[in-house]
Formats: sequence, structure tokens, C-alpha cells
Amino acid sequence: MQKLVVIGAGMASGRMLEHLFEAAPGEFDVTLFNAEPRGNYNRIMLSPVLSGEKSYDEIVTHDADWYARHGVHCRFGERVTAIDRARKVVLGASGDEVPYDKLVIATGSNPFIVPLPGHDLDGVVAYRDLDDTNRMIAAAGPGRRAVVIGGGLLGLEAAAGLRLRGMEVTVVHLPGHLMERQLDPAAGYLLRRALGERGIEVLCGANSKEIVGQDGKVAALRLEDGTEIACDILVMAVGIRPAAALGREAGLTTGRAIAVDATMTTSDPDVLALGECVEFEGQLFGLVAPLYDQAKVAAQTLLGQSAAFVPREVSTKLKVTGCDLFSAGDFAEGEGREDIVFRDPARGVYKRLVLKDDRIIGAVMYGDTADGNWFYGLMKDGADVSAMRETLIFGPGFQGGAPADPMAAVAALPDEAEICGCNGVSKGMIVKAIEGGAHTLDAIKICTKASGSCGGCSGLVEQVLALTLGGEFVKPAVKPVCGCTDLTHEELRRLIRSKSLKSMPEVMQELGWKTPDGCPSCRPALNFYLLVEWPLEYRDDLQSRFVNERNHGNIQKDGTYSVMPRMFGGMTNADELRAIADAADKYGAAVKVTGGQRIDLLGIRKEDLPSIWADLGAAGMVSGHAYTKGLRTVKTCVGTDWCRFGTQDSTGLGIRLEKRLWGSWTPHKFKLAVTGCPRNCAEATCKDLGVVCVDSGYEIGVGGAAGIELKATEPLAKVATEAEVIDITVAFLQLYREGANYLDRPHKWIAKTGGLDWIRERVVDDPDSRRALIERFDISQSVYQKDPWADHVATRAALYTPLADLTKEAAE
Repeated sequence: MQKLVVIGAGMASGRMLEHLFEAAPGEFDVTLFNAEPRGNYNRIMLSPVLSGEKSYDEIVTHDADWYARHGVHCRFGERVTAIDRARKVVLGASGDEVPYDKLVIATGSNPFIVPLPGHDLDGVVAYRDLDDTNRMIAAAGPGRRAVVIGGGLLGLEAAAGLRLRGMEVTVVHLPGHLMERQLDPAAGYLLRRALGERGIEVLCGANSKEIVGQDGKVAALRLEDGTEIACDILVMAVGIRPAAALGREAGLTTGRAIAVDATMTTSDPDVLALGECVEFEGQLFGLVAPLYDQAKVAAQTLLGQSAAFVPREVSTKLKVTGCDLFSAGDFAEGEGREDIVFRDPARGVYKRLVLKDDRIIGAVMYGDTADGNWFYGLMKDGADVSAMRETLIFGPGFQGGAPADPMAAVAALPDEAEICGCNGVSKGMIVKAIEGGAHTLDAIKICTKASGSCGGCSGLVEQVLALTLGGEFVKPAVKPVCGCTDLTHEELRRLIRSKSLKSMPEVMQELGWKTPDGCPSCRPALNFYLLVEWPLEYRDDLQSRFVNERNHGNIQKDGTYSVMPRMFGGMTNADELRAIADAADKYGAAVKVTGGQRIDLLGIRKEDLPSIWADLGAAGMVSGHAYTKGLRTVKTCVGTDWCRFGTQDSTGLGIRLEKRLWGSWTPHKFKLAVTGCPRNCAEATCKDLGVVCVDSGYEIGVGGAAGIELKATEPLAKVATEAEVIDITVAFLQLYREGANYLDRPHKWIAKTGGLDWIRERVVDDPDSRRALIERFDISQSVYQKDPWADHVATRAALYTPLADLTKEAAE
């Protein structure tokens, strides 16, 4: 078995390994180095991760099981420091020497950092990998400001993601229009206008001069004209440079990158290279489609098969913050060229074809890109379009001066027409997969990989499915929040954030609610989403809550209510017990000790609720929130105070946690427990969050359930101190508040994120992210951590002030 060492676990090398293992399983003993502490993930999809639309787990291409299944020795988080070609070994940062028979270099590229004064300040970040993305997420938040230098695709994706996170965003771009490599000035203008409508400020023709700092952190960007733009984070997205240093230092032939021939072989016959770190016939490559072509060729070369990489002209079909763009070929000005232009300002549609010698040599489309692949096919084939010159701009569906069936554009594509540029999948390949039984988008993705990378071709793939299957095709249904809207919970939250919608009437007007005032299904969800997103601006709408929350008690089957005062950590005292006993006598209540270590007063009439709240409040007791979508109780055992098995002060920690968290509204009820030892008397391992005290500290688990579904917690973290427990708990609760759909318990939310790794990175591994979550939680608590019983009693007292007292106040 040959020893194969691969340096870099990116998308290009990952695709090469797929081809290798598929064609010749067991042929190579593979060792895979990666500087990042993780394996292959889809970098194209980092933008949805930044915006919150996807989790990291959803974009993982090869997980640990995949590597284990194929026997790959993974050395993630370890850089290769040198290649000794004479001895055929690579040297890792750990000091280990790993021998190879064949070596593949796939080190990718490095972000270019403009050497402005202040570029090394804290808060200046690039946008290249998951770590960069997580740094931006940690810095983001409502009311904070971001500056993005660079108006190319990457910069605009960063700007869009940060805007969706609630930040005020300014894009600073030196050229005269956005995405100048892909768009002409007219399309660039339309894109700029659309971004402005989405709340992103764009400054074109703006030259950055200096990054201004304060106390070592970025504070503003100063432009050449003296303008200063305040910011909490500054993102550099001005381009990339091939990461070719390792090959250069090893003595391989290099230019701007590592030079390879058509077989992807370097100047050393035992060393191959592919991806953004290579140069072929003077060309560099950044789009995923040619990188996947290189991956296939490299695999064939390693297997001794004949193969040759042929660079292909690629089209660019993009979706930037909801704006559809298509670009292909050469659309610059030039002698002997003519333009065909279509504009529809009302619809925001712009199309431009560049012709030379009756052939299409370039195309730019904005707003309506449905015909892009057809134009691209004509351009690739060098087709003479003189016969259709008069109607060309209207696309293949134009017949007799009127548009035909909207599916005509897809129907007109030949079988060899490329549908998925990322993976080189043609229409014919998709049709073949459909005929073989792949009747859904997910099935097509598995069979052909079409739509599996950037996802931009998903609509086209669905059109091919619809065209091939006819009436048998069923477009997957997306469940909306309710019948008042077609929006899902995820879309609703995202739009509330990105459009800065801060009241229910704003949401319903701006997002086209079908019923003027909403319904009992959407109003509680809207109320919660607005409350979490804008705690300082929005005010809780009690009428949009369920009946129990409106009346601050649980309604029983006979129409009476249960009232449960809060006992922090399950602890009480004689005065509180006397107050409870007096209330039970006065209002004729039944008394029940609950499973959450509280005392419940049952059978209280609705009209007596304010009076019993006042009586219990006089004894210093507050609502136990037994009726809320929020923190319920924190169950504890006696811990080290009384139990001979107790390892830590579980009661004290439970009390501190409950005092920190009570009053926080959440998507669903949230239960918590702290148990003093692994004997688990407080049943911490079936709660939404449970803490188990052990000799060495504390074990935190999350996502348990003991209701209709029975589920044990999953381990989140092991920590040594109470302070760490409290901080991680607060951060987890806030992440759940910000991310879960209304009425999803934590275990359901965790499943939708794809697992705990994504959550653990934000609340355990990354202190900046954890700190930002805690800060946002504290802002909300500054408004909402108050006793609703006391508020109601005070309001009622003010409304019913005796007339004599009012007369006396007026006289004074």
C-alpha cells in the first residue's frame, strides 16, 4: 500500500480523496494534515453560517466517521512546517516526520490584508475560514457597527451576514462600482441600490487611509478625504493570495503559485498540487468548478491513469443578499463589439449581451437570471446568433413576439448544458439520475452532487425535475409560521433582524401579513421574536401571550388557577411557609408539593389572583413563572451542606443560577437542575440544562427531556468553577433564545442545529462569543427581570386610588 500525504483538508483535496476512494479503495494509506482544527467543510456556505441561516454542522462535507471509514490518519490543527523531497518526508509542527510515496499539496490561499496603519488592531479580521466567521459572529449584535473593506462577492457576503445579525454595516470599495470583475457599471449600480434598500451603506470610489484604534481595539476607518466611519469590527475582504510558500521553500518550481502541468504534477514527479495554491499555464483558480476538475485529474494521476486538466470558461451565477446575478465571458468595451441591452427599472431587471462577429462573447444579468445557462451555452458553443438577433435578449422562450411557457428556457437546454457549475453536472446527468429513481432535490444531490456546493443551481435542478417528471413532481413544502404568512420561523426571525422591524404592526405591514392583526398562532411567536431581538426598544405585548401568561397562573380544568411562588433553589424559610399557609386558608387553596421542589396553591379563582399575589409579595415572594415560556424552577439536592456524598455546594449554585436567570423569556419552558454528586438526586440528567457536581468540578449537560419525549442530556462542558458554570449556562440560554423556533424545546433546537459542536464552539470554546451572548442576555434582563405579580398589583393600586387620596394629592 502506497503512503499518500495530503497537506490541506479543503474542498479540492476532499473531492480528490472522494474520487480516489471510489475508484481504488485501499490503494493508499492516507495521512491528512490541516492547519485548521477540523476537516473538510463547504467554504462556499460560510455566508449562511455567518448570517445564522445554517450551522457549521450543516456545511460539513466529511465528518469524523467518513475519515475513519476510509482509514484516513487525520492530523487536524497541525501545520506542515517543511517538505524534505530528498528523503520524501514532511515535517509537522509537532516535530513528527511523516514519510510519503506520493504527496499532494492543497494549501489553498491566504487572505490579503491591506497594510494600512492599524491593520493589526484587535477587531480587524479577514473573511476566509470558519474561525474568521466565528469571530464576526461573536462581534455582531444589534446596535453595533461594522465596516467591510472590499465590494467583491466575499465582502458583500460578509456585509449581508453581519447586517442579518443586526449590525449597522458600511461597505467601502475603491473601484467605481461593486463586483467590477463580474458586473458592468449598470448592474453594479442596481446591486448597490438593492443593498441600500436592505440597510447596507455602500461607498464606492472610497480610498481607505488608516484604521483608527482605541485601547488597542479598532474604533473607526478613516478615508483619504478625512471621513471617519465608526466601527466595532472591520472586515478585510480585498482578495486572496495563493499559499505557495511551502512549495517554494521545498524547491518546487513556482511563479505566483506552485506550477503544475496538465496532470496536476509539480516539478517533482512524486508531488502533486491542486486548488488555489496552483498555477497552470499562467492561470490562477479561485472558483470551485475548476478546482473540482483538478481534483478528478489528480486522483486519476495518482492511480496511473491518463488525464489532463483543461481550464474551462466558467459562468458566475450568484445570489447576494437576495439579488440574483449572472455573469459570463468578456463584457468590457472593445472594438467591433455591440451590446444588446434590456432594462426594466420597475422590476429591477437588467440584461446585457456582448456580441462580436454575430457570436455572444459576454453576458451580464441582474434580477432575472433564468436564461443565463442558455446564453452561456450559446457562448461556449460559439453559436452564430444572427438569425435570432432581434429576439435574442428575450431568451429561448420568446416565440412570435410573446413569452412562452416559463419552463421553455430549461426545456431548450441541450443534455450537455451545465446545470451545476460547482460540480460539473449537466442537464443530461440529472435527467439520467431522475430516470434512475432520484425524484427529489435531496436525491439528486446524493446521486450527482448537483446543488450540493453553493446551492445556487437548486432552482434549475428543480425545474429539470419538474420538466422530466411532469405531474409526478412534488415541490417540497415549507411549513410557514401560520396561515397569516408564507414565511417560516427562520425567515421571520431573519427579516425582523435585517429590516429592523420593531413592532407587530411593522412586521405585518412590511412582510405582507394576510390578516390585519395576526392570529393566536403567530402573535405569541412574533411577540417573543421581537422581545429577544429588540429588548430595549420593544415592549412585551401581554395580549399576545397565552392565557396562562396573561393571568400569571396555570388555568385548571374547573377554571380556577394554580399559583406557585418562587423558592430559589428549592429553599424556603418559616416566614415564607407561614405566608403560604395563610394564603391557603384565606383563599381555600389546595396545597401541593411539585416535582420541581416548590409549593403550588391550587383552586384560586381568577378574581382573587391579584389579592393572593399581593399577600405573597408582602412576604417577599415573587412569581415562580410556572405558567411561562421561560425559566421554570432550578431543582437542587442538599449538596455538601447536609449530604455525606455531596461534592460541591449544589444548593448554593442552584440558587445563584436561578437568581441570575429568572424572568428570562424563552421559546419554550426551560427547566434546570443542579445535583451534588453523580447519584443525581435532583435528576439533572433529564433537564433542559443539568449540572452534575463531581470531585473535580462540574459537568454540564443540555438537551434532556422527561415529558412526552424521554431523553438524557448530552455533555456540553466540564469546568472547574461555579463562575464558569454560570457563564456557560447564561450563554447557552441566550443562544437558545436567539436561535430556536418558538415552541421548540432545547433538545429539538439542538437537533436542528446538527448537534452540539456548533453550540459548544460558541458557548464553551470561544470566550469572545460567550461574552457577547452574556452581554445580550444582560441587556434583556435589565428590562424583563421583574416580578409580574408585583407589577400587576402596583398597576391595579394606581388605577384604584381612592378619590379622597387623589383630592388630597391635588390640593398639595
